[in-house]
Amino acid sequence: MMRLDRDALLCDLAETYHVFDVRALPLETVARLSCGLRDDSRIKLKLRNMKLPFETMLQIAILDDLHWLRWTKTKDAQKHRNAPKSLLAALDEEEKETVTAFETPEEFEKRRAEIIRG
Repeated sequence: MMRLDRDALLCDLAETYHVFDVRALPLETVARLSCGLRDDSRIKLKLRNMKLPFETMLQIAILDDLHWLRWTKTKDAQKHRNAPKSLLAALDEEEKETVTAFETPEEFEKRRAEIIRG
């Protein structure tokens, strides 16, 4: 956990157990305390590669469904227009990163120059 995100683990230990100096504790104790953290702690969310706790994601999904159900009772729904956008899908899109790869150093330098020029 410490290798994954040291700051997240230290914040969680300080918040949950009021441990501010992990070096003062035996390694076994720090490991036990780390495993005992809540499922929605920063480090456990990071371990699961989640942005938000499961309960929050579930609530957002329920809200999306409620928006959709309300929309189905409107005249817009009869004409298949102005459907509500999914908040859950918007959160998922936010997480995706674009990665650019280059075949040669020249391609990289060319793209770098373009970015610098604006």
